[in-house]
Formats: sequence, structure tokens, C-alpha cells
Amino acid sequence: MAGASLCWSSGALIARLVATDPWTTTLWRSVFSAAFLVTVVALVERRGPIAQWRAIGGPGLAIAACMAAASTCFILSLSRTSVANTLILMSVGPWAAGLLGWLLLGERVRPRTWLTMGLAVAGVVVMVSGSRAPGRLVGDALAIAMACVFALATVLVRRHPHIQMTPAAGLSAVVAALVALTMATPLAVSPRDLALLALFGMAQFGVGFLLFMAGARLLPAAETSLIGMLEMVLGPLWVWLALGESVGVRSLVGGGVIVAALAAHTVRDLLRRTRPA
Repeated sequence: MAGASLCWSSGALIARLVATDPWTTTLWRSVFSAAFLVTVVALVERRGPIAQWRAIGGPGLAIAACMAAASTCFILSLSRTSVANTLILMSVGPWAAGLLGWLLLGERVRPRTWLTMGLAVAGVVVMVSGSRAPGRLVGDALAIAMACVFALATVLVRRHPHIQMTPAAGLSAVVAALVALTMATPLAVSPRDLALLALFGMAQFGVGFLLFMAGARLLPAAETSLIGMLEMVLGPLWVWLALGESVGVRSLVGGGVIVAALAAHTVRDLLRRTRPA
């Protein structure tokens, strides 16, 4: 799980380093990640891409569509707002998943989870209030949209736990590439940028996804969530160290509220799980 967070935390820095526009970045990242994930499944399970995608069925297609939308929103958000805003705002996804699970699946939401959601929303309001420029506000909105769409994918996975996620992730990359192709300039890419985009698709997304899936099978959800917070901390740190991108006061305050609320909720879950009967 720590390895997955480390891989994913590099995404914002790579997106800042490439000179391509957001749609071209999305296109090539998706092409490389799709090729990587399809190849991995083909080598492990001896199935071609068409057979992989047929096996996931209609619910898998819906999950792939949600993941494609989330991936696209991630790149577009990074191009319009700060890295800190993008990563912290999209961290409200688990609580959006809890809300959707309550609405769509009738899952029970504990009172302290409602409290955490309220604090997270308050932190979001503080962060967004500092985004006065129209473009930056759009970037913040895209980060929140990513969190919500990915939350919907999470609820669909809980509804259909038999779906194999690696083929679904590969298909999501294909969908994102096809959508981006209509607005990208795929040939306007330098060899340096193409190498970075290959790293973006295969290592940052592909390897990170495989590590996440392996770790999630071995750890409780609370530990998974806690270790996943590394991405929120490391992503802005890499960009600050490499490019000097600063974080505004409101982003720090609002982000601090969100991270503290998530950490407190997760630690409480861990303590309850480890407490002797």
C-alpha cells in the first residue's frame, strides 16, 4: 500500500513536468497504462483484451466508465489548480462513497462518519473559497468531480464484488484515450515528454494500481485508508521540492481540516479493531 501511494504521488509532478496540453497528456498516459495492464493480465491469465473485457460484463463496463472519467478529471484538475488542492479535494472520495452507499445500497453510516463528512465538507469550503480565479475554481470543481465519480465506482464494486478490477482498469484507460483523442494533438509530443508520459501511464498508474490491489487484499480498509493518505502529503511535497509550487493559506487550513478528520476517523477504526474483546 505504501508502494502504491508512492507511485501515485508522482503523478502531479509528472503532469507538471510535461509540456503537453491536458488532453494530450490524458491520451498518452491512457495509452501506456492500457497497454501495460492488458499485457499484465494477458501474461498472468492467458486471455486477450477482448476476452478480458467480456468477462467483466455490464457492471464492469460501468466501473470502467467511472474510472475513465475520474482519470480524465484528475489531469484536467491539475492543469487548472494547485497540486495540493487537487490531491486533498479528491481525498473526500471515501466519504462520498459512504454517502452513495447509504443512498443506493442502504448501507448504514455511523454517526462519527457523518461528523467526519461534515468536517470534510467544511474543509472543502475553506479551500475552494481561496480559489477566486475562475480557472482555478474549475480545477477545484474537477477534483471534487473526480472524487464523486470514483466514489460511484467504489459503490459499484461493493455491489458487484466478483468483478476483476485489473481488466476494468485497462478498459477504463482505453475509454479515456478514445475520449481524449478527439481533443488531443498526439503527434505534438517531444521524445522527452513521451518518455515521461510512458512513466506516467505504466509506473505511476499501472504499477501503482497493481500494488494497491495486492495490498488491499491483505489489509483492513482502515489501514488501507491511512496509508493512502501518503499520496496527499507526498504529491504536493514532490512538486514543491522540484518546482517550488507553494500552497496558499486557505488550502493549508482547509486541507488540514480534511486530513485531520480523515486521520482521526481512520485511527479510531484501527483502535476499535485492535482493542481486545
